Amino acid sequence: MMNNLKLDILAIGAHPDDVELSCAGVLAKEAANGKITGILDLTRGELGTRGTADIRDQEAAAAAKILGVSVRET
Repeated sequence: MMNNLKLDILAIGAHPDDVELSCAGVLAKEAANGKITGILDLTRGELGTRGTADIRDQEAAAAAKILGVSVRET
């Protein structure tokens, strides 16, 4: 659950991996420059044809760590 953390940049995607495919470079660069960044996924990808929502949760957490985002929520 999002707390009162103030974000400089919030990227929103419909599904897990949408943000990575569209603006991962921007998030990584800005996080490296000291900006507080976050990702909001609107779904867990429950209806995806490859893998499960639990696998997508694990992948999303790993991606957030690599990108240096401060918060990622669904």
